[in-house]
Amino acid sequence: MRGFLKWCALVIAVLAVPAIGATVSALSAFGALYSPGPDRPVPAAAPPAHDPAKPTAVIVVGDRGAVVSDTLAPYEILASTGRFNVYAVAPKREPKPLTGGLDLMPDLSFDDLAALLGPKAPDLVVVPALPDVGEPSTEPVKSWLRTQAAHGAKLLSVCNGGGVLASAGLLDGRPATAHWLKLETWEADYPAVRWVRDQRFVDDGDVVTTAGILSGIDGTLHWVERLTDPAVAADAAKAIGWTRYGTRVPVHPPASMPDAAAIVNAGFRWNPDEIGVLLADGVGEIELASVFDTEGQSLSSRTLAVSTDGAPIRSRHGLTFVPRATLAAADLDRLVVPGATRGVTTPPGGPAPEYIHDRPGFAYDTAVSALSRTTDVATARWTAKTLELPTDGVVFEGRAWPWLPTALPVALVLLGAAVVTVVLRKRRRS
Repeated sequence: MRGFLKWCALVIAVLAVPAIGATVSALSAFGALYSPGPDRPVPAAAPPAHDPAKPTAVIVVGDRGAVVSDTLAPYEILASTGRFNVYAVAPKREPKPLTGGLDLMPDLSFDDLAALLGPKAPDLVVVPALPDVGEPSTEPVKSWLRTQAAHGAKLLSVCNGGGVLASAGLLDGRPATAHWLKLETWEADYPAVRWVRDQRFVDDGDVVTTAGILSGIDGTLHWVERLTDPAVAADAAKAIGWTRYGTRVPVHPPASMPDAAAIVNAGFRWNPDEIGVLLADGVGEIELASVFDTEGQSLSSRTLAVSTDGAPIRSRHGLTFVPRATLAAADLDRLVVPGATRGVTTPPGGPAPEYIHDRPGFAYDTAVSALSRTTDVATARWTAKTLELPTDGVVFEGRAWPWLPTALPVALVLLGAAVVTVVLRKRRRS
């Protein structure tokens, strides 16, 4: 018995370092997605002009931020139609971290919006996934959502924004859907909701819920179609390069565990690349989101929003983003430039710019293809699956697997076993 316990202790000792390292690394990888930025001056408010003849659509962001694609893709689609007043709103007007560290300055606070619209609710409220679903910190958003729904606002949840609506009690007795990774959790947490699988979006009258991240594009286009007409929705889809409007796109089944590539990237990339993402005036909202979410969902790197001078920038349709560093001051392994910006001059010794959207097509197709070249194909395929991105437009090229981080735990186990063997031999000799 004593010998058996000794061998168990040795096995535990050998596995302890990679296990502890993987736990710390994974917590760091997921924590980095929503890490708040440094304190910076709040830019002056500059919301788009309000046209009372148009319906108003708002995208709500919580105090702890939101998923970047859930927020920016619906915003660009709605704004590009020219048929809506579109605003990003939050409980307070201060920088909110979108996944990957892209800090959004909301156009309006809840109070600002009330002053603009008076007693009238927005016509459409878009609810992205928030990092703190079910926690007390979401109560300002939940309370506000219940008020808007009671005053006739139509709702669109994107991805795990379905969990936000469910936690607010706005989906009780209704059919709804959410991201395939969380459906089983939501079923346990919110059993009053009739959770639906295998649909990109579920239309239940005044509430539309969508599946994983980019399913929000389909849900947003569906609301554009309902609130305007199909031709406007088709033009909006064409404007962003989404060729799947009007077709049935399959979704992934629920799963309780990530793919092996995701586990390796989260647990054993102990020194991930620091990737600067250059913010420039006029960049497309979906182009920005495609970079931050592709790198973030891959769990293989860290992204840092930088600009040439550290000043806020305005996106194509008028959103304000606040960088976390200047290009000259940032210590970067790589520099990614989203959108059409070219000719970027980098500081001496800095990484060469990578123009991520250098190929025609949907922004996420080219971003995931670039990920496969710079990281590996398995990671890129996992990322596309997490994003709910159909891969028929993605070119996968590069290494097949994340071999280096895979080798790390193997090397640590072998090293630990060797150390234990040496110690045992010395004890036997003594």
